[in-house]
Amino acid sequence: MKVGILSVQGDFAAHAEMLHSLGAETIEVRTSADLSSCDALILPGGESTTQLQFLKEEGLFESIRRFAAEEHPVFGTCAGAILLATEVKNPNQDSLRLLDMTVLRNAYGRQLASDVVYGTNKFPAHENSLEMVFIRAPIIERVGSDVEVLAQYDGKPTLVRKGNILASTFHPELTSDSAVHQYFLDLVNVRDKEASSVSAR
Repeated sequence: MKVGILSVQGDFAAHAEMLHSLGAETIEVRTSADLSSCDALILPGGESTTQLQFLKEEGLFESIRRFAAEEHPVFGTCAGAILLATEVKNPNQDSLRLLDMTVLRNAYGRQLASDVVYGTNKFPAHENSLEMVFIRAPIIERVGSDVEVLAQYDGKPTLVRKGNILASTFHPELTSDSAVHQYFLDLVNVRDKEASSVSAR
């Protein structure tokens, strides 16, 4: 299993460390050629406008959209979640539009500019207490009817999924808890098994 990590800025090294601890191989993605050898992709935190500009300049914007359309799992954290949203506000900006949700940039403001909280979630082993590290975090204001909310804090979704697309407003890579990354890898495993089954027919 090879998981690509967009490696422009932000905490891509922390994502790689977490994935390595779970036995996954990682690839630093900066070009469409890098992406072509990946089974899945992580869009890490950082500054979404800077990352968006890079994706467009390097031709990765459309490459990632095709990658997702081919059912490859894609996981966006914080700025990565902003890039995945169908609608971005505060201020408005373009996005990959891969996950039906409206996101408000920097919406938590100073009180959660950098903070650790515990929120409700659907991970059985966590007894409704999942550690969430917020760093100038966005808020998911709205999700589509077919988007599953996997975790929330203060009444707002913080981890959501639709099919092969996963997004979190917090930074699971900055904790010692591997539950979210393992969940993502499980999506990759399911996709690989389905692809193998089809090719064997």
